[in-house]
Amino acid sequence: MKRGGILNRHLAGALAELGHGDRVLVCDAGMPIPAGPRVVDLAFRAGVPSFAEVLDGLLTELVVEGATAATEVREANPGAAKLLAGHFPDPALVLVPHERLKELSAGARLIVRTGEARPYANVLLRCGVFF
Repeated sequence: MKRGGILNRHLAGALAELGHGDRVLVCDAGMPIPAGPRVVDLAFRAGVPSFAEVLDGLLTELVVEGATAATEVREANPGAAKLLAGHFPDPALVLVPHERLKELSAGARLIVRTGEARPYANVLLRCGVFF
């Protein structure tokens, strides 16, 4: 048994398969899930687990070289916007219209769905390398 880190076997296994340049969408419960990418659905109840909890956990396990989120997050969900800005200072965070983020999510290798019930709590992570 693992000592710590991400214990969900489906998520831990999916993370181990990622490589440089792969994209991971961390999304709220309302984000449309495109056909194609592998999905690990962690949503249990509205708000559980939260976007912040899942993002923080993923960032302890992954090397991330950049991120993309919806422009709308700034007005519709200031808490998520602040969280993203804290994790990804300029120029690491790119903001695009929500419709564009949905288009880009079709190219994700992995989608991690949270139980987040606040709008626009979504981010597309671009994996980096540790060296």
